[in-house]
Amino acid sequence: MVPILAPEQSATHDVTNQAPALAPYDASDDAALLEGLRREGGGRAEDDIRRLGRLAGGAEAQEWGEQANRHEPELRTHDRFGNRVDEVAFHPSWHRLLGTAVAEGLAAAPWADDRPGAHVVRTAGGLVWGHTDAGHGCPTSMTYAAVPALRKQPELAAVYEPLLVSRVYEPGLRVPSGKRGLLAGMGMTEKQGGSDVRTNTTAASPTAEPGVYTLRGHKWFTSAPMCDVFLVLAQAPGGLSCFLVPRILPDGSRNTFRIQRLKDKLGNRSNASSEPEFDHTVAWLVGPEGQGVKTIIEMVNCTRLDCVMSSATLMRKTLVEAGHHTRHRSAFGALLIDQRLMRNVLADLALESEAATTLTLRLAGAADRALRGDAQEAAFRRIATAVGKYWVTKRGPAFTAEALECLGGNGYVEESGMPRHYREAPLLSIWEGSGNVNALDVLRALGRAPETGEALFAELALAHGADARLDAAVLRLKDRLRDLRDPETGARRLVELMALVLQGSLLVRHAPRAVADAFCATRLGGDWGYSFGTLPGSADLTTILDRALPDTTARG
Repeated sequence: MVPILAPEQSATHDVTNQAPALAPYDASDDAALLEGLRREGGGRAEDDIRRLGRLAGGAEAQEWGEQANRHEPELRTHDRFGNRVDEVAFHPSWHRLLGTAVAEGLAAAPWADDRPGAHVVRTAGGLVWGHTDAGHGCPTSMTYAAVPALRKQPELAAVYEPLLVSRVYEPGLRVPSGKRGLLAGMGMTEKQGGSDVRTNTTAASPTAEPGVYTLRGHKWFTSAPMCDVFLVLAQAPGGLSCFLVPRILPDGSRNTFRIQRLKDKLGNRSNASSEPEFDHTVAWLVGPEGQGVKTIIEMVNCTRLDCVMSSATLMRKTLVEAGHHTRHRSAFGALLIDQRLMRNVLADLALESEAATTLTLRLAGAADRALRGDAQEAAFRRIATAVGKYWVTKRGPAFTAEALECLGGNGYVEESGMPRHYREAPLLSIWEGSGNVNALDVLRALGRAPETGEALFAELALAHGADARLDAAVLRLKDRLRDLRDPETGARRLVELMALVLQGSLLVRHAPRAVADAFCATRLGGDWGYSFGTLPGSADLTTILDRALPDTTARG
């Protein structure tokens, strides 16, 4: 006869040796971020960044991010009566995330702030608020980037810019002039060309009203279709041109913006990406006819910086998750964090994360100063943003995979959040030009604007003599630039070296010696393997980790 056990006796196990939830934590508890914020001119906002970091790492905001990705956007093409509405419904958590981002100035607010460092403050805010969810950063990024392009048409900017720079998030399709704040999207790519936008076939026909056209065509990848206005490329009689397309026209009627479907994407699931169709869609010309790429290029520079920022954010978020797990999980008789090989992996990730964050804030500082008329910083920004976009976004997928592995099987299940971050990582390398596009853009900058290369080497010279390995790498870079027999074939190797020497120079100048020494020894000196966790025995793992990982041992 089988004995009947009391409930407390029949339990198969007690839950032990599991890390507690990370939240609440402080997403701004990052020395590299705060030091970079001060160094690049945004130190006045440190208290706000710290407040936003605590909010981002709070249990409520972390739950918003999880819910916004679990309850994905839903397309409604028609209402119950058969009328075409072309709307996308989002979970309330999406609106909370986006509303907070706009209120905190993470959309276009810096364009209304004349103080030096305004764009740096926005970037630092993105580096902490991005710990919640990456998807809602798409409409804030496009809204930020739309302003300089729109300024090419001052009469349109006078109408729309005050609403784009607003800190008020007001969802819903209504006449733009009747809202307290607007969001902007962009529609450049088409299925036959992708990044090769000059092959676009969407046609723009002039109307009797000057500056007003009608569009007909199909866009292939237009994210955040519930934005209020869009900057779109189309073929006008004078060539490829840029246009402003509002969802709602000034008379209150709906502009033709038929959402044919939402993309079923690998990641970025909280954000809707769509294929809109234009058919007699009313649009206003932005900039001269035939100069669409030139008009919209400033928008691309801004969104590329945000790709670097988002990759650095994912690195930091997954590093913090990995550090927290290893501080609470034991194996083979010791906490994971105390085991030498795990410490090597975490320290190697910490180096990569700090290099990415430091470069991101340097790029933001260059953008801020360039937009205020600094020609040297404008030249540096032109080449360094493309270099950073290529390299930092390329490192993201490998980084997030390694951080996920630190959690073992726990990191492979959705509840940990790590699979979401892993799926997100490849997007940043693809959006705003894949790796090849950015590598070729660096070659284009060097060829057409030699001052960009001069500005890059002027930046590197600031660290000359501080580390022999860095100096040797700079000489290798100069040799490669002098011997570009087949520049396109070698473009990736060239840009990779540019990125590493730029990151190395920044760390030598600004990071603790242990961080700079380990980075230069591995990334520039060759004392490294082919995967994370192969730092040399000389690396000061304790100093690197103490700097990088927030202390979460008080919990659990």
